Amino acid sequence: MQHDKVLILDFGSQVTQLIARRVRDASVYCEIHPNDVSDDFIKSYAPKAIILSGSHASTYEDHELRAPQAVWDAGVPVLGICYGMQTMAVQLGGSVEWSDHREFGYAEVRAHGHTQLLDGIQDFETPEKHGMLKVWMSHGDKVAALPPGFKLMASTPNCPIAGMADEARGFYAVQFHPEVTHTPQGEALLRRFVRDIAGCKGDWQMGSYIDEAVARIREQVGDEEVILGLSGGVDSSVAAALIHRAIGDQLTCVFVDHGLLRLNEGRMVMEMFAGRLHAKVVHVDASEQFLGKLAGVTDPERKRKIIGAEFVEVFQAEARKLTNAKWLAQGTIYPDVVESGGTKTKKATTIKSHHNVGGLPETLGLKLLEPLRELFKDEVRALGVALGLPPDMVYRHPFPGPGLGVRILGEIRKDFADLLRRADAIFIEELRNTIDPGTGKSWYALTSQAFAVFLPVKSVGVMGDGRTYDYVVALRAVQTSDFMTADWAELPYSLLKKTSGRIINEVRGINRVTYDVSSKPPATIEWE
Repeated sequence: MQHDKVLILDFGSQVTQLIARRVRDASVYCEIHPNDVSDDFIKSYAPKAIILSGSHASTYEDHELRAPQAVWDAGVPVLGICYGMQTMAVQLGGSVEWSDHREFGYAEVRAHGHTQLLDGIQDFETPEKHGMLKVWMSHGDKVAALPPGFKLMASTPNCPIAGMADEARGFYAVQFHPEVTHTPQGEALLRRFVRDIAGCKGDWQMGSYIDEAVARIREQVGDEEVILGLSGGVDSSVAAALIHRAIGDQLTCVFVDHGLLRLNEGRMVMEMFAGRLHAKVVHVDASEQFLGKLAGVTDPERKRKIIGAEFVEVFQAEARKLTNAKWLAQGTIYPDVVESGGTKTKKATTIKSHHNVGGLPETLGLKLLEPLRELFKDEVRALGVALGLPPDMVYRHPFPGPGLGVRILGEIRKDFADLLRRADAIFIEELRNTIDPGTGKSWYALTSQAFAVFLPVKSVGVMGDGRTYDYVVALRAVQTSDFMTADWAELPYSLLKKTSGRIINEVRGINRVTYDVSSKPPATIEWE
């Protein structure tokens, strides 16, 4: 790639991804790599700037957790964040020590020295005209002595050196975390560093990225054929559209309908890819096969494993029919790679494994094609729109791989799935149709994930003059920025009332609707 690049060295922080997100938001390309990369790697990567992440470690306890010497010799601006500031101090001749006044959470930082990094960036001014920043801190150690050539850039009452700078060399460091939303000016600070101080061009845009990605796919694949498992989700749909743009009929998509999709989802996928994009799509209706294997199973983990294993079996059977296929395409995105340890330092903790990272290629004997591997979710959505996919498809709420299988509590039955599909569709329709007057947005846009859950219990009801004894559904809608934590959405009563009335009147077999008011934690977003 010909873009200006920022290198983010990860020392094991769980929020390193957020640094990359903020840099990408400034239209600058960046990658996360472990802190222990070689000097040769840094030279060949040729970054325009380097950012050192935070860590759970202490500089005086873990002497191996250091930045490579090439960071200081590269002749480019360097920004240290939290632990990144501490290792910068230690490696360049300063000192770090344990603090008896630890800081976790909200703090107010005073700016000093009028450095380029903080010039004009503040949340408020004190009566003494000191510029102040509202920030998020998370540290138990502190820089005790500045390295030679550095000056004080920021402080708090509990942390006298909360920021430092050697502007002659372009070295800056802050003890707080500018990458988190709890630091309101953090985005402006990171943008200042990569765009103004480092001079990176803001040329990382999804519209212009298409040509670059298409050329790369053509170079990788040549005249060979590609197979892709199309789920109808955002990642696989955008990957399919991008690869089809690159190689046309050399791509075959396999769409497996396991009988647990949303209402009319199978038809929508086929109309979009086979009808509108004219892609080759093999539509496999395996709903009876899946539901047969799931009969009588109530344990959530067993249901997930059965659905996952059955999908692999069906997909493999279809893949073997395509004897010319040499590549398996997957919708792996950058967070999948990072969270699975694909870019982590050996000192870091893997958050969770992802099915997209490894697996099928070994069993199928195919080469792996992952055209979205460098992109975050918001970038994937922007790319989808640029490729011509409908915004309604690209910006849909997340849908779990096992589909309705984890939204039907207990045993999965076809009649339960049919009831849930219709109830869920009504809920989503009412969220889309209800506009919040304060923001002018629909409640679908204001929620991060919303769906209905089928409860395997019956309740007594009255319809007309008759008694009913039918099933119950629960509605769930949450708001979140990262899906690690989430609050239940305070939907208008009028919306809930209309949705409940429509479900009970239009879906014969359901006579009671409840609303889930649990936050994450302690609850999870999905019920299973």
